[in-house]
Amino acid sequence: MNYLWEPFQYGFMQRALLAALMISATCASLGVYVVLRRMAFFGDAIAHTTLPGLAIAYLNRWNLLVGALLAALLTAVGIGWFSRRQLAEDTAIGVLFSGMFALGIVLLSAARSSRDLSHLLLGNILGVTSSDLIGIGLIGLVVAAGLVLLSKELMLITLDPQHARVIGVPCETLRWFLLIGLAMTVVTAIQAVGVVLTTALLVTPAATASLLTRRLGGLFLGAVAWAMISSVVGLYLSYYWRLPSGAAMVLVCTCGFVLVWAIREFAGCCVGGRAMKG
Repeated sequence: MNYLWEPFQYGFMQRALLAALMISATCASLGVYVVLRRMAFFGDAIAHTTLPGLAIAYLNRWNLLVGALLAALLTAVGIGWFSRRQLAEDTAIGVLFSGMFALGIVLLSAARSSRDLSHLLLGNILGVTSSDLIGIGLIGLVVAAGLVLLSKELMLITLDPQHARVIGVPCETLRWFLLIGLAMTVVTAIQAVGVVLTTALLVTPAATASLLTRRLGGLFLGAVAWAMISSVVGLYLSYYWRLPSGAAMVLVCTCGFVLVWAIREFAGCCVGGRAMKG
């Protein structure tokens, strides 16, 4: 029992645990729509385009969460605006992705050391403060409330967008909600795993759950459960093995996906072999 409770006798580990659970739940919930709507590239782009906001906030000693949020919202609005003016969405993402990330690198060249850069790119959940927790919690509540209140409409435009338009569902408004919600969620994930690994928290838990069930309720529950478990196990590994916390969380999550995929493939081969013998 001491092995389980020892890491959390420290305040920074308690804050890290609370932040990890909130971030995991928010990312996994929205990640279901990211996987179903094939928006993984968008999530990755948002994560990388927060770099200028992080750099400006860091260099001016502002709150990093605010800087990242402003950059993410600007990118989401920019992608939505360009993609509605005869420019393919993936093209708009590619242009803003590369341009904003390059701007962030240029701004970070003014930083004093490469350690500062790695801190922003790889996250620092162990350094989360009480004010950071409040920001993460507020963003999580806003996103979660929106997903709950608009669950039927969001699922309809995801699974059958043509029918949604016919019956008068405001598809464009809901699309903007997803874009802005994704931007806000990505910002919270950056606190945990940084710019580089944020996409994993959005995509991998939902992808793992999709291997186990096709029911929407099970998909949401499975994604949230696996994301939270991975975060907790990753924190234990980072404490006892002195690993980077964000990378440890993502590795646990990815190993779970590979394990579930392997078991599913093996079970499928066994069933197929029995059917052939029969």
